Amino acid sequence: MTKKKGLLEVKVDVKDLLGGTQNSSLNTPKGKEKLITVPSNSILITDALDVITRQMRVSGCRSRTISDYVLHVEHFQSVTKVRYVAEISANTIYHWLDSMDVSNQTKLTRLKCLKAFLSRCFDNRWIEMKFWKTINIKVDQKVKEGATEHEVNVLLSLLDLGNFIQLRDAVAVLVMFKTGIRINTLVQLEERHIDFRNNVLNLEGSIMKNHQQIKLPFDDMLKRLLEVLIQHNAVIRREYGKSNSLLFITKYGDVISNSPNHNNIQKRLNKYAKMYGLKNLNPHALRRGFAKSLLDKGANVAVISKALGHSDISVTTKYLHLDVDEVVSNLRSYL
Repeated sequence: MTKKKGLLEVKVDVKDLLGGTQNSSLNTPKGKEKLITVPSNSILITDALDVITRQMRVSGCRSRTISDYVLHVEHFQSVTKVRYVAEISANTIYHWLDSMDVSNQTKLTRLKCLKAFLSRCFDNRWIEMKFWKTINIKVDQKVKEGATEHEVNVLLSLLDLGNFIQLRDAVAVLVMFKTGIRINTLVQLEERHIDFRNNVLNLEGSIMKNHQQIKLPFDDMLKRLLEVLIQHNAVIRREYGKSNSLLFITKYGDVISNSPNHNNIQKRLNKYAKMYGLKNLNPHALRRGFAKSLLDKGANVAVISKALGHSDISVTTKYLHLDVDEVVSNLRSYL
């Protein structure tokens, strides 16, 4: 950052700035002490992170998103030893990325999080230029296929619906496959969100990633299974003295997910996938399968995007994997 008239120059010892790290490539050779100028209006990264996380909580951001900000920004600082927001540069970001022994996809995910943090710093006027915009990582996009109706039916035929846990898992799979909701929304569903008269899920903005209310229809088969599950839920709660109204609960009547990385249903689906050789049996694949099923039945991309709760229609198109023959077939109908 260029020196500005009227700003107080603060001379900082590089060794102090780097926390005494001896092997860092950023260290100044012995006997050639370097002085770094930090603008008087600069803010410590730790202070900036504290302010930004509070702003995110107030604006309703998910706890998972906030924890990702904290995790990756703190990792950036631990690697680069940079203390002030004003000292973050393209070079320090590249140094951070180069230190990671992970795939390019993982690097890209972490980079996006750091960029989002820097954008909020820019909005708070702690940074004057968006220098990070040109920093990117090329990743070969792997085609992620959605679950098929056949795979879902195979699983349902193998589960014992007379067992509470397997009944719960079966209903969870069908809800995700037939409505496209995210696993994080699924675990927050309550019985009051179900309109049995009209066969509709009334999803409030508070449990949606994009914070927008939406209504999603479901068929009669899922309706009957939901009614049976709710009856069993009541038995479980009564047995263990629980008073929640969640739709999906543990065998002890508790919430099925108590952290972003711990979800009983997701673990069970991973187990079923390995046990029965069903490669596309996971929450995201079920969501993709829902989107592809709608497309195959004639729904336009705008409607599918709305149903998925996407803020950008370009994200929706990535869900709709079309092979070469499907593209030809669809284009031929317009000739």
